[in-house]
Amino acid sequence: NLQNRSLGFITSLKGNRYPNSILSHNTKKKPSCLLVNPNIVAKELIKKNAFNQKYTYNIWSGPMDNKLIKYLKKNTYNYIVIDKWISDEAIIHFLDLIRFHDVNNGKIINIISFYEKVTLCSPMMYMNDYSENNPDDLVIRPDKRLLFIKRCIDVGVSTLALPFAVPVMLLAFIATKFSSSGPVLFKQKRVGLHGKTFTIYKIRTMVHNPVGYNAPTVKGDARITRIGKILRKTKIDEFPQFLNVLKGDMSLIGPRPEKKDIVDRFEAENIFYQYRHIVKPGITGWAQVNYPTATPEQNLEKLEYDLYYINNISIKLEFQIILKTAGVITTLNSL
Repeated sequence: NLQNRSLGFITSLKGNRYPNSILSHNTKKKPSCLLVNPNIVAKELIKKNAFNQKYTYNIWSGPMDNKLIKYLKKNTYNYIVIDKWISDEAIIHFLDLIRFHDVNNGKIINIISFYEKVTLCSPMMYMNDYSENNPDDLVIRPDKRLLFIKRCIDVGVSTLALPFAVPVMLLAFIATKFSSSGPVLFKQKRVGLHGKTFTIYKIRTMVHNPVGYNAPTVKGDARITRIGKILRKTKIDEFPQFLNVLKGDMSLIGPRPEKKDIVDRFEAENIFYQYRHIVKPGITGWAQVNYPTATPEQNLEKLEYDLYYINNISIKLEFQIILKTAGVITTLNSL
């Protein structure tokens, strides 16, 4: 029946408040959207350059009733963006009104999905105060079959890459050994899948036991050796992580693994940080290619990209990340 058909839309539609009015930000050459009772996510979206450069928008503040239907019959939009947490009953009522009045006006989409579509990152960092909502409802867990295919690709690519990577690593080991004292291989505990710790391997790029060992790396960091700068720029320092991939601790692509003290800090600051660990960490990832460097304070902004990756993981997105990573390495921009 009609109600059951309406319920079928709810998962994808559920997408909060300004004064009862229409605010216009419209020029006709861009796709247009109507933000219905915008919540914090919509307000953050409005600030984004990616949104303002690509879209025009109006804001509707008020009930989703016959007044809104009358407005939609007179004004055409490409997207009607609604609150993610509007009640099921309100959505069913709104859809029934649209059908009854034969309103053919744009795609109805929830604000979370629209934010991701526009910015290619997830707005979860703005959702930390929505404690009444179950965070599990906002993070899509990847399909097991897709993860199996992803694992097969990881093993295949790493197996093929290692014969080419080993000679390069040997040269890097020699250069590292003769340019600075200390071990050539850097090993450190990191947090991986389901919050379990593992040992990550890298070619050492910093002086051995530097002052401020636990401090985050910054641009022009004096702890990085001359050889280390080259290894970081070319990502050769990450080559030993093909072994981590073959062991099953890591994937080629995923959120970068962090130290436990950093993970504990950010999980205390944002409930969504824990969801980085529902997939394996990666050598490269969506956050790295879109947000190459970040201070600890900016790591929660990088979380937007990690959660976008988890919510939208696909073979197509995997190859997009590989191509963008290759572009970063080719231009010698450090990830």
